[in-house]
Amino acid sequence: MSKSLIAIAGLALALPAAAHAQDAVETGDDSYNMVIVYGDDECPQSTADQIVVCARKAENDRYRIPETLRFSQSPANTSWAERVERFEMAGDFGIMSCSPTGAGGFTGCTQEMINAAYADKANDAGVRFGEIIAAERAKRLATIDEDAAAEQERVEMIEREYMERLERERAAETAGEDALPQPEAGADPE
Repeated sequence: MSKSLIAIAGLALALPAAAHAQDAVETGDDSYNMVIVYGDDECPQSTADQIVVCARKAENDRYRIPETLRFSQSPANTSWAERVERFEMAGDFGIMSCSPTGAGGFTGCTQEMINAAYADKANDAGVRFGEIIAAERAKRLATIDEDAAAEQERVEMIEREYMERLERERAAETAGEDALPQPEAGADPE
């Protein structure tokens, strides 16, 4: 019994020390205010009691649904059509059923894995290369007419300068020379 009393006394002394170690650490920071501002809106000023951190987004995003909700992978955002499709496949068996039993069940498993891979690729929350490529293509197409007109003007200017230089060279060659004598009529060309 004395051993159990010693163990209880040791435990009683150890518990307050552990509880004291879990007290909140004072960081000196009173509060933060995270604000999203759009376009040219003014960011609120920080005060002595509050630190204001502003994130600036484009004006056209002001009334849009936030990206975290638009591209959410949450099951709550799954459409009803997709949910019904999943339930239709729940009791299937036989060929194309992805069942471990029966003839041809494995073919459905392969198709299911392929469909799942394509769905993951299409709905990936990471970088969407198709969107990046489309945006870059639109940016380039927006300036292609201006670039082509500027290039055409530059080429025409170079051609004009070249033709003027040729005319000056031709005029310079003939200015200092005597005219060639005219051939005599009746002379026999030999």
